[in-house]
Amino acid sequence: MTAVNIALAPRPIDPSVDHEIQGIVSGSLQGETCNTDLVEAPWRFDTVPGYGPGASEGDVIPTGAPRQGELPREYREASEDELDARITAAKNTLGDRVVVLGHFYQREEVVRHADYVGDSFQLAGAAKARTDAEAIVFCGVHFMAETADLLSGPDQAVILPNLAAGCSMADMASIDEVEQAWEELADVYGDLDTPDAEGLLPVIPVTYMNSSAAIKGFVGRHHGIVCTSSNARTVLEWAFERGRRVLFFPDQHLGRNTAKAMGVPLEQMPMWNPRKPLGGNDDTTLDAARVILWHGFCSVHRRFSVAQIDKARAEHPGVRVIVHPECPMEVVDAADEAGSTDYIRKAIEAATEPTTFAIGTEVNLVQRLAAEHPQHEIFCLDPVVCPCSTMYRIHPGYLAWVLESLVAGDVVNRITVPADVADPARVALERMLAAKPPAAPAAAWEQAS
Repeated sequence: MTAVNIALAPRPIDPSVDHEIQGIVSGSLQGETCNTDLVEAPWRFDTVPGYGPGASEGDVIPTGAPRQGELPREYREASEDELDARITAAKNTLGDRVVVLGHFYQREEVVRHADYVGDSFQLAGAAKARTDAEAIVFCGVHFMAETADLLSGPDQAVILPNLAAGCSMADMASIDEVEQAWEELADVYGDLDTPDAEGLLPVIPVTYMNSSAAIKGFVGRHHGIVCTSSNARTVLEWAFERGRRVLFFPDQHLGRNTAKAMGVPLEQMPMWNPRKPLGGNDDTTLDAARVILWHGFCSVHRRFSVAQIDKARAEHPGVRVIVHPECPMEVVDAADEAGSTDYIRKAIEAATEPTTFAIGTEVNLVQRLAAEHPQHEIFCLDPVVCPCSTMYRIHPGYLAWVLESLVAGDVVNRITVPADVADPARVALERMLAAKPPAAPAAAWEQAS
């Protein structure tokens, strides 16, 4: 008998992290999750202070952080299939009156209903571009919805399906802390809003997109700019053209990794701890500083380690390791590449030969990429399934509720930024949108209808 080569189709991969967590907790799948409470629906935690189960569960949430009211019972008791059908029906009824934006880190059951999917930079552009929509439903976290409100028209309503979907990193730099730091830096450098003889300001404030509208407004008032992981280098170059040094917040790792790649020595990047006088520094250290890094971080990306990379290389010879620049410097240095969520997605799409990828970013994106590209082996560097606590708060039940409320003529969970904050924040955001890197990221990709 002659042997025949049979080409087997790649085995389908379930893109749903929720299904994987349910399987792990029930025992039907092998694996480990960081908290078995992740199997519960997020409304169980809406009345409990904290970010909820997931990567940020150990972070301290500020007093007065937004809470979500009780979701009506019909949405809490509906099955996954029923919610899927109700969301689809509501969107069909609303048509072009509504646009749904979905961040890459959202659960699959939500992302499938998004009209545009992308990172924070791309979705900011999508919010600005959809001037025809009466309502923008932002399936992401609070600072993203604020940004959409800043960039959208005054007659457009921006809706966050769950008000408890905040961001622990954004909360690590409050407006009071930043203003206090600014005053302390003025004691060291003099008037921070007056340029020197060469036309350079003593400090240019740069805030990561993962920050409140109040912080963006502060930056806009003080000649600064917003950045994302897609354009951080371009933004720092912009800032160095205008100032002697940069105050970068709230994520120390993105700031450090970006500046280090630009040749800034580590000794010229002191940390600013808002709980210590002068951030824990002295005048000499601050005088020599080029980038002052705020003591903040992303709890998702802090989970990745060099040991995980070493294990991936040992078990998968030839593996290609790509991590997000919010990871600690040692992890970025040990990886093959570092880049934004959009960079990671494009790198995988561009791989023409079957490749093994170990990815250091939020697990929902990694799982989705694995399902979309079964010709590759794609896995998350962290073997423990631990999604972003706050992205996890957006559930199809909340999406169905806000959409059906719109059908009934009610706008719920609207996010608005006061005018005194919005005006300077828009200035900082417009500077960000103009700071396109040489290979600028594409616009958020539109879901096929």
